[in-house]
Amino acid sequence: MIGATASWSKDARACLPSAQDLAEHLARQATYPADEPEQLATVAQYFDVAVGTDGLRRELHEIFDHDYEVPHLHRFLAQTPASLLIVTTNYDDLLERAFREARRPFDLVVHTTDPKLGDQLLWWPDGASVPQRIAPKNLVHIDLSERSVIYKIHGTIDRSDAANDQYVISEDDYVDFLTRMTRGRAIPAGFAEAFQNRQFLFLGYGLRDWNLRVVLNRIEKDLRRPKGKRSWTIDAMPSALEARFWQERGVNTYRMTIDAFVAMLQRA
Repeated sequence: MIGATASWSKDARACLPSAQDLAEHLARQATYPADEPEQLATVAQYFDVAVGTDGLRRELHEIFDHDYEVPHLHRFLAQTPASLLIVTTNYDDLLERAFREARRPFDLVVHTTDPKLGDQLLWWPDGASVPQRIAPKNLVHIDLSERSVIYKIHGTIDRSDAANDQYVISEDDYVDFLTRMTRGRAIPAGFAEAFQNRQFLFLGYGLRDWNLRVVLNRIEKDLRRPKGKRSWTIDAMPSALEARFWQERGVNTYRMTIDAFVAMLQRA
């Protein structure tokens, strides 16, 4: 989730909530134990147990069913002439809105978390209002040279139909998602070539997140990504540990804020 301040509240949604904002809000709603650390996955797990899965999904839908301001980064990506494969862990619809405002075609691909759907994806082809359910191995119809794809690996809100909402947010959700990743059944077949041959630009992600490291390991090992292919990450203050992790994966670190990076590209 991009943006956010400590003053965020559900009644005054001037910006998108950060992970910490969301954890604190869910903790208050579920009467989370005051002496426990408020980590989002743990708080969401407690909420799921104390209030119920349906209650958690309703609360998340209400939070993200809002016209938050579209950041400069999202507008920049939507206006980029090249076709992009954008991989995001955000639940909000800011990228989709940016692409629609720019009148740029895109497909939306979302990992499911509903047990009834099994190991499937939700796929909205460009312009579709209703998603198709499809197994990752069968998603081979997208031509990444023709249009961009927004690939949401931790789920999404569907503001037109809450029944399509998917969220990887609780501890159980992460266990299930990572199990699918380690089985090699999660990444769509149609994206394999792009993950093998394209360079990555990481914006807003750090390798302290072990969940992201699992995803990258799957890409490197299962898809046999060639060694030596360089990528980049934009991070204003990477820790020494993160810098080492990135270096070992062939990723050059540029120490600047995302806003400064976008401004530099726009000037160029």
